[in-house]
Amino acid sequence: MSGLRGSCLCKTIEYQLDGLDMPIVHCHCQTCRKAHAAAFASTAGVLREHFRWTRGQERLGSYESSPGKFRNFCSVCGSQLMAERLAQPHVIVRVATLDDDPGVIPQAHIWTSHDVPWLDYESNEKCPQWQA
Repeated sequence: MSGLRGSCLCKTIEYQLDGLDMPIVHCHCQTCRKAHAAAFASTAGVLREHFRWTRGQERLGSYESSPGKFRNFCSVCGSQLMAERLAQPHVIVRVATLDDDPGVIPQAHIWTSHDVPWLDYESNEKCPQWQA
């Protein structure tokens, strides 16, 4: 698994990574839910030396969502792309922004203690499937 490409919604910012260095997990914490406007965020760790911005880095915005944790996003379309703690050897890539298939599947759900009442998996299994 090498040479994975990723980008924001409007393609202003692009990145490349050599591969995922940590498993994909679905994070259910409140800050991920709010930042992504979704029930959870799919993330994976990538060593800094395996990650590089390839286009549009000057349009990158950053928000310190908790002490020392920076969420990096496109200042044009708002797509959350990557989060980091500067002292850590890895960054956290938002897997949904990958343009290429990483070839692996998620390994865990984390911070499920933060799930909200409307995120009821048993009820959701009974929800009808809508066709797009």
